[in-house]
Order: sequence, then structure tokens, then C-alpha cells
Amino acid sequence: MVRINENYNKLQASYLFADIARKVEEFQKANPDTDVIKLGIGDVTRPLPARIVKAMHDAVDDMASSEGFHGYGPEQGYAFLREAVAKNDYQDKGCDISADEIFISDGSKCDSGNIQEIFSADAKMAIPDPVYPVYLDTNVMAGRTGEVVDGRYEGIVYLDGNMENGFVPELPTEKVDVIYLCYPNNPTGATATKDQLKTWVDYARENDAVILFDAAYEAFITDDTLPRSIYEIPGAREVAIEFRSFSKTAGFTGTRCAFTVVPKECRAFNAAGEKQMLHPLWNRRHNTKFNGVSYVIQKGAEAVYSPEGKKEVQELIAYYLRNARMIRDTMNEIGLACVGGENSPYIWIETEGSSWDLFDKLLNEAGVVTTPGAGFGKCGEGFIRISAFNDYEKVEEALKRIKKAFQ
Repeated sequence: MVRINENYNKLQASYLFADIARKVEEFQKANPDTDVIKLGIGDVTRPLPARIVKAMHDAVDDMASSEGFHGYGPEQGYAFLREAVAKNDYQDKGCDISADEIFISDGSKCDSGNIQEIFSADAKMAIPDPVYPVYLDTNVMAGRTGEVVDGRYEGIVYLDGNMENGFVPELPTEKVDVIYLCYPNNPTGATATKDQLKTWVDYARENDAVILFDAAYEAFITDDTLPRSIYEIPGAREVAIEFRSFSKTAGFTGTRCAFTVVPKECRAFNAAGEKQMLHPLWNRRHNTKFNGVSYVIQKGAEAVYSPEGKKEVQELIAYYLRNARMIRDTMNEIGLACVGGENSPYIWIETEGSSWDLFDKLLNEAGVVTTPGAGFGKCGEGFIRISAFNDYEKVEEALKRIKKAFQ
């Protein structure tokens, strides 16, 4: 008889967003005249920048002619986009990354989940808490964990984040093979300094480990002293893979385009302890399971790097950061401790009660939807996440209501 992959049965049922939806529906039925404002989901609301839209329109016109038509493209991405990424995101910023080390994809969520396939089934994984759920769940599906005990999976090394360490965890006390890091962080909005990242790079080099670095929110960094890429750290090319996305940078959540960087020096080891390069492994996985991002979307992504595109994207980022600063300032005014909101679109807010208590208060007394931190791991309990991704006027109204609820 055919059997299922029983690792899927280890997954904890995620009631977070179902519970949020149920509570919002119940509130809306009881308060039909209230305009519920949603500041929970990490989805953009502003239109695509005009230069990107024009590039996509032009690419559609290309597809309407025999001369301009594009069928299957290179799985790794068209050269025009890979070269633009390498130059603008890395080489112009002093990072030694070449175009052929970049793999264009349809999302960082996919890549950060799929990357674990190139590592052995018994690789010891270190995962932050609070955490973006895809890091953990994909390793559960792959069979790298035991059962859940006291809210955590056996076999995973959890890296605890808290207000005391600024949500930049300490190094693990036991040896690990693969380390997930995300800065600016989702969900907390915390950032890491160059010295803090150097500590992790040094650990990976000394312990033959690999860092999976999620930099999907790097475009929101305004502090020039903070690293935008792990490759700003000496030695990172040997031990780090980086994920980036156009989703929040340029509003591509609905059009889907991202990329992963795998330097040619980045290595792991086979059972005999012999060094193996990860670039050809990821290239094989990419070629086998992915047919590439559409030509139209990649032309839109290329326009991000045009002079007009850069200007419009910066305006888009500034729009959301204005929201973030306003949210952070309001939380400080109310007296709620928080992190994020300065170099990140997320604000992570501490509460004296449970995360669901504060969620319920803001929904029932202000008509504002947030995200309870308990949904991001054991260390997320006692916090909520507020997203800056909404229209300015709606965020302004939401904050007026929140202030009133705390008076």
C-alpha cells in the first residue's frame, strides 16, 4: 500500500491565521459599521512603481511578436537581470558577487524552504525563535526533527531571541551544521551589526557550518553602519547563502520575483569529510525542479535598477518606513516597549499579558488587526507584530484608535 510521508504528521496545526480570521469575522458581524484596519499581514498595499509597470507592458508587447517572443528562459534567470542584480546590489557596494552566482526565483519563501534539500537528512539545524515559520516547517517535513515536546521539536537547536539580546541570539552551545539568520528580522524588526554577523561567520568557518541568510528586508535599512548583505563580512563567501526578494522592496508580492546567491566558494562536506561546493548542487536542484521566472516579470525586476526605478522604489520604501516610524512613536507614547520600525517595516511590541490578550484588546477596542507573537514560536509569546504595510491614512487612523484604547 502507498504510504504518506509521516513527517507531515509531526507538523503542529497552525491555527494562528485561522483564529485571527475567525475573531475578525466575529468582530465584524457584531460591529458591522466599523472599518476594520489590518496591520497584521506582511503584504504591500501600494501600486507597482510606474517604471516597473512600463517595463512589464513593453515586455508583454515583446511577447506579441515573433521577433520578441520568449518561451522557456534560463532556469537561473536571464542574464540581463542577473547582471543588474550583481552590479547594483553587490559589486557597487563592495561585495564580490558575480552574475553567475545569482539564481532568479519566484520568491524567497520558496528558496529558503527548498534550500534544505541540498543538505544531508541528519544535518543539525539551528533556527531562531521567534522565527519565520517556513525555516522550521520545511525541516520537519524533511524528517530532521523528532516530536514536539513542550512546544518545540526534538532535534532542532533553537536560538532564543529576547529583549535582552535585542533578538540577535547568542551562538549555540552545541555544534550545529546549518544556521538560519534573518536581518532585518521577520517578525521582530530587529537588525544585526557587522560585528554581530562577523561572530556568526567566524563560528561557521570554525565549525564547518553554513549560514542561510534571509535578507528579504535589506532595502529598509537606512542606517549606513548596518550591513545589507552577509557578504559585507570577510569570509562569508565560503560559509553563507543569501536570499533576497523584490516583494517588499518593489511591491512584487503579487508578481513574484526574488533571488538566491550561492558563491562558488561556499562549501559543505560529504560523508568522507571531503569538501563539496554548494553552487553546483543548488544549480542542479534549480534546473531539475524549476522552469524559471517569466520574461515579463524579469523585465519588470530589471527596471528596479534603472535610474527612474531606483527613485520610485526608494519613494515606496520611504512611504512604508514613514508608517513604521509613526507606529513606533505611538507605541513609545503609550508606554509599550518595542523593537523594529527604524530599519524595518515591522514593529515588535511587548505586552504584560499574553500576545492574544493584546490582540483581542486592539481588535475589540480599536478595530485594528495585528499578529500575536505566539504564532512565531515560544519566544514570541508576550509580543505582537504590527506591520507598516498599509496606506498612510489607514495607519494614522488605526493609531488614533489604539491611543484611545489605552487612555
